[in-house]
Amino acid sequence: MTHPSRRTFLFAIPALALASPVFAQGQPSIHVVKDPGCPCCNAWIGHLRDNGFAVSFEERSVEDLAAFKREQGIPDALVSCHTATVGGYTIEGHVPAADIRRLLAEAPDAIGLAVPGMPYGSPGMGPETEREAYEVILIGRDGRATTFSRYEAA
Repeated sequence: MTHPSRRTFLFAIPALALASPVFAQGQPSIHVVKDPGCPCCNAWIGHLRDNGFAVSFEERSVEDLAAFKREQGIPDALVSCHTATVGGYTIEGHVPAADIRRLLAEAPDAIGLAVPGMPYGSPGMGPETEREAYEVILIGRDGRATTFSRYEAA
């Protein structure tokens, strides 16, 4: 029986790391914190997975979820039903996967992104073909909220 050489082993480790979803470019890992009884949160998780994200999640009580949002720096005016973390950023609500990817690529000095409330037709909230207009908000480290992207009504 032949054993792999030390050289083969040393070259295999980085290759395996790059092949994993957590490290592969285009396969960011995102962690979602959600209310146990919310079906739209599960639909948003499906949207992320369909768009190449490796998703983990945990369920917390409404009180614990609200505390987590505050800890992450989400202003009350921008709250939605679930909160996620990815690449050092916080994602609040039904933010489209494309906007999360753009955030990660541009890497602004910010807390993260939010889609306040639960706009119909946003990812996880019904068909995009019936979408109501909504904005994705960039939350700056200084607490300022600016429009990151805008989605017109369908």
